[in-house]
Amino acid sequence: MMGRQEAGQAPLFYAFNLEDHVPATHLLRGIDQFLDLGELHQHLAPHYSHTGRPSVDPALLIRMLIVGYCFGIRSERRLCEEVHLNLAYRWFCRLGLEDAVPDHSTFSKNRHGRFRDNDTLRFVFEKVLERCLAEGLVGGEGFAIDASVIKADANRQKGVPGADAAWDRESPLTRPVREYLEALDDAEAPRTPPKNVSLTDPAAQWTAAPGGPAFYAYSTNYLIDVKAGVIVDVEATPAYRTDEVEATRTMVDRVEQRFDLKPTRLIGDTAYGTSEMLGWMVDEKDIEPHVPVWDKAQRKDGTLGRSDFTWDADAAEYRCPRGKPLRSSGKPTADNTLIYRSNFHDCAGCELKSKCCPNTTHRKIARQVNEAARDVARQLAKTKRYEQSRRHRKKVEMLFAHLKRILKLDRLRLRGLKGAQDEFLLAATAQNLRRMAAWLMPKRHEAAMATAH
Repeated sequence: MMGRQEAGQAPLFYAFNLEDHVPATHLLRGIDQFLDLGELHQHLAPHYSHTGRPSVDPALLIRMLIVGYCFGIRSERRLCEEVHLNLAYRWFCRLGLEDAVPDHSTFSKNRHGRFRDNDTLRFVFEKVLERCLAEGLVGGEGFAIDASVIKADANRQKGVPGADAAWDRESPLTRPVREYLEALDDAEAPRTPPKNVSLTDPAAQWTAAPGGPAFYAYSTNYLIDVKAGVIVDVEATPAYRTDEVEATRTMVDRVEQRFDLKPTRLIGDTAYGTSEMLGWMVDEKDIEPHVPVWDKAQRKDGTLGRSDFTWDADAAEYRCPRGKPLRSSGKPTADNTLIYRSNFHDCAGCELKSKCCPNTTHRKIARQVNEAARDVARQLAKTKRYEQSRRHRKKVEMLFAHLKRILKLDRLRLRGLKGAQDEFLLAATAQNLRRMAAWLMPKRHEAAMATAH
């Protein structure tokens, strides 16, 4: 017999509980278990008045933003619609069926005001990281560093040469332009004008790093712990390699200062294998550099390279294959290198001259001031521990793939370096929460089942 749905009079009362309609295995149940915003109100208290109409609860805004970044909902208008319709989202945001969802404009007002003035998004990120530490997901022994280019919200067709970029400071300026001009005024040294500047987001870097046509972009820099792939720090920079490398120092120092964590080894690609960076790791931080050395000293024309010469640390000089010395004046050049030269008379009658310096009267070798640190990195590259680090480095690359493909953050919505920092912090917070839920919830479910039986 075919059944039919009765369309009678609707009941006057309903017995409905949101808790009963969110599956036990839903991702938000795991995230809710590890997200603690108990100290958020105290953190933001100085930015609220003691009188007046009550505002939207900042904890509600943070929970809604976490939903958006966890599930790749990039538009805040759409986020409000989804929270209004989705029962699991309402449950996570502590909203009942009849509670109103905040207007989308509330997010921008708080982001550009209280949240940014009080560094609230970093506060939330660090609270989540503290929970990762408490749950034992951070080993602290090995960190990996890398950067990924994210497109800025700037039309590549609307730009001008860097030397021609100018704004009328007397007229009203957009927030990204004001932040850019303030950063230029606060800079200690004048910066060379970039090749191309966006008029809408001037802090974005004109780059063709990923290949293909150039575009405006920022870089998200991740410092992760290799035990479980937890992000321990994140920093936004223009998509410029020098800024990306310098961000490493900022993040390593910040994690050490705030969480008393300093890795034994730091893993990175060749971009982090510069002389200055290796010197900082080895001499200043006492960290093993599991990084390929940026080295252009090897010759490709068949003549003797620097590796064919022996370094005498006691005499501070090189010895050629015939045992003759190459000495330096001790004065470094502008690029922080020392030039070691052989004696003209030693080279004149040498039978290896045609393989050593066929086009010059004597041989010269450039040695970096931090060459000792570079030698440390070269020796580490021969160990099995280094091979393991090469495999661990893939964890940070997987996080970037997850960021762009699952969280859908391949193009920014907010402009300016501060806007990029806000988006990257929220995305890293979402990734750490998802990681905790994925790693710890199954174990707790198994433990609960075992206890029940």
